[in-house]
Amino acid sequence: MEIQRALVITGIAIVSYLMIQAWQQDYANPTQPAAVEEVAQTAQGNDDGLDLPEPQAETADSGIPSAPAEQAQTPASESSEQSTRQERIRVSTDVLRVEIDPKGGDIVRLALPEFPRHAETPDQPFVLLEQDANRTYVAQSGLIGKNGTDSSAGRPLWSTAEQSYQLDEGSQELNVDLTLRQDNGAELVKRFTFERGSYLVRVSHIVRNQGNSEWSGALYGQIKRDGSDDPGLANHGFIPMPTYLGAAYWDSEKPYNKLDFDDMADQPLNLTVEGGWLAMVQHYFVSAWVPDAQQRNQYSSVHLEKRGQYLLRFVSPTVKVAPGEEKVLYAEFYAGPKQQDKLEAISPGLNMTVDYGWLWFISQPIFALLVFLQSGEVSVFGMDIDIGAGVGNWGVAIILLTFIIKAIFFKLSATSYRSMAKMRKVAPEMQRIKEQNKNDRQKAQMETMKLFQREKINPLGGCLPMLVQMPVFIALYYVLLESVELRQAPFFLWINDLSVMDPYFVLPILMGASMFLQTRLNPTPADPMQAQVMKWMPVVFSVFMLWFPAGLVLYWLTNNLLSIAQQWAITRKIENEG
Repeated sequence: MEIQRALVITGIAIVSYLMIQAWQQDYANPTQPAAVEEVAQTAQGNDDGLDLPEPQAETADSGIPSAPAEQAQTPASESSEQSTRQERIRVSTDVLRVEIDPKGGDIVRLALPEFPRHAETPDQPFVLLEQDANRTYVAQSGLIGKNGTDSSAGRPLWSTAEQSYQLDEGSQELNVDLTLRQDNGAELVKRFTFERGSYLVRVSHIVRNQGNSEWSGALYGQIKRDGSDDPGLANHGFIPMPTYLGAAYWDSEKPYNKLDFDDMADQPLNLTVEGGWLAMVQHYFVSAWVPDAQQRNQYSSVHLEKRGQYLLRFVSPTVKVAPGEEKVLYAEFYAGPKQQDKLEAISPGLNMTVDYGWLWFISQPIFALLVFLQSGEVSVFGMDIDIGAGVGNWGVAIILLTFIIKAIFFKLSATSYRSMAKMRKVAPEMQRIKEQNKNDRQKAQMETMKLFQREKINPLGGCLPMLVQMPVFIALYYVLLESVELRQAPFFLWINDLSVMDPYFVLPILMGASMFLQTRLNPTPADPMQAQVMKWMPVVFSVFMLWFPAGLVLYWLTNNLLSIAQQWAITRKIENEG
């Protein structure tokens, strides 16, 4: 009996601890951004090129580059701060609203019209990238090296035929060309290729060498971000629901590596990788550079301490273009929701930016089942099949998922409840043994064990099944927290977003009431202290659940109701046996 109660309390403590760890331990508080005044001051300088990378060093015997030399980083002015919004090149597709700064050809603003900032304002898209006095989060790219366009002297001013571009109805692709002519005779085209329904942008640098000498340069791409908070973070109530905010990258040894802001400051990234990707990760959304998979690219990170900014970048090998030749240097840039199927199709491991934690192998099938229940879609060997049988409501899908999980653990739960029912039945006899042997604790324990053997009661039978089910609950927590598909997903009535807390705390209160009812079906612990702990547990968990996603509380409430029904039926059967 004592062991059983100890295990129950230990299990609950483990769940609580892991939840708190998911909030705090794994994800440190982001570095605060530099003061607006400081940014404004640096903007008055003319140091655009000083935060650019150096090209890879060339070796005489092979085409494999060595690591670039480190260069001093000096606060640089932001091209987008020097250009007005009227000068920006605007691009609209069905899923993207993009602004490109002609100075440097950087993406300085990117909004997602398919993802409103708030459920209450569907006409206001979520802004992923932006550059203003309060926030810096941009995607930069260009050419460096001997004949490159970008250097410590500054960034180039690109020309374009139009100031605004839009993907027309019926068109599947849109090219936005920025042009530049160099003094050496080279004609350069920086081409942004957008596709319908895609968050992936192909950024190509076309080099047409019409001069008399060889052209030499290397492609680079970098994400520049300050340490400001995650604007996509659900912050409803007193306790926010933090997720990972920082950098991530792929290498040949490990498909998913985290590099938070503190790591970028203390241990900068510096490695050579064939293909791969570099990303800035936040709640629900990600931006990533995906260089040419056939090249060995130099990955690095830089912390601009004075400006409170972080650079995550790649540099491709140096390319030489002979007179009269034309070559294309390209990379792809993704900026959008963390949709696993789309990310996996772009580059291996990029789907892991949907971070399900150490129980990902449980979270992945739970998510797949949840999607199937909601939409009727299932992926088989990389092929998406729509059988058209989804319920169309994520809340209903969560309830059905609970039924399925409950069915899987039905026999295991039945064993637990049967053990609890038998313990409840023999509770008077256990109390009698305790009173008769109150001065001899060892004898009382021996008599109790004989009682268990006679009644065929396993003192651990009520605890182990509960411990086995805990990983499923934790895995589901990550699914509901990380899956963008559940962002702003309504249920019914007052619950218009299952990914955030219940605004009126109805579900947590009902969940607490169900826990209280469930404790009434369990045998009362013999130890007074344990009895008090179990008595107050529903209250503690109700308060704890106030700020949990409504979808998770809905799962727990449904699971509790099903458990109560099963436990009541088993308890009644055991009591009627004799």
